[in-house]
Amino acid sequence: MTRSGNEAISDAEQRAQETASLNVPTIGDLPLPIDTANLREGPDLHAGLLALLPLVGVWEGSGEGHNPLTGDDYQFGQQITVTHDGGNYLVWQSRSWVVDDDGAYVQPDQRESGFWRISEDDEIELLLTHAEGVIELFYGRPLTQTSWNLTTDVTLRTETGVHTGGAKRLYGLVPDGDLAYVEERVDADGELTPRLSAKLRRVIG
Repeated sequence: MTRSGNEAISDAEQRAQETASLNVPTIGDLPLPIDTANLREGPDLHAGLLALLPLVGVWEGSGEGHNPLTGDDYQFGQQITVTHDGGNYLVWQSRSWVVDDDGAYVQPDQRESGFWRISEDDEIELLLTHAEGVIELFYGRPLTQTSWNLTTDVTLRTETGVHTGGAKRLYGLVPDGDLAYVEERVDADGELTPRLSAKLRRVIG
C-alpha cells in the first residue's frame, strides 16, 4: 500500500522531534522560493517527488571506504544535504572527509553535487558532478517507500579527471530513521567491488 505524503511527513516528525525546527540557512534576498531541507518550511514539495520525500533533510554520520588506488580501507565522516525549492527535482550536496581511528579529521575525501528527478512511472534520474572531474548519470527505481536502487548509465571525466568505473548505489532509511547506503564500483578488472558505505542521522528537517 502506498503512503500519502502527509503520512510520510507525520512519520518523519515522530522520528525527528529535535530537528523539526531547524533548516538550512539562506543567503541573500533572491526573488525565488527558498531552498529548504525542512518539509515544514518554505514551498510545498512538488507532487511528483513524493516517492523521494523521505530523503529531504540534512544528514550527518560516518562510514567506511575502500581506496581502489591503494587497496586500503579507511573511515570517513560525511554530510549530505537534500533540499528542494518547489520544483520537480531535489538538490543534492555531499561532502566527506577522512578520519583516523579516533574519529579525528585527517583530510578531505569526496565532494559531489547534483539533482534527483523522478518520472511519472517512478524511474529515478540522479545527475552528479564530482569535484574529482567526473560527471555521472544514474538511473534507478524505488525498491520500497523508503529505499532506492540506482546504477550508472553514463560516466564522463574531464581531461584531468580521475579514472573511475561504473557504480551501483542503494539508499534506504533504516528502522531507527537513519539514512544508510552502500556503493559498489567497477574496478580495473571489471568486477563490481565495495567502494563506500555509511549510516547518517538526520540533523535538520
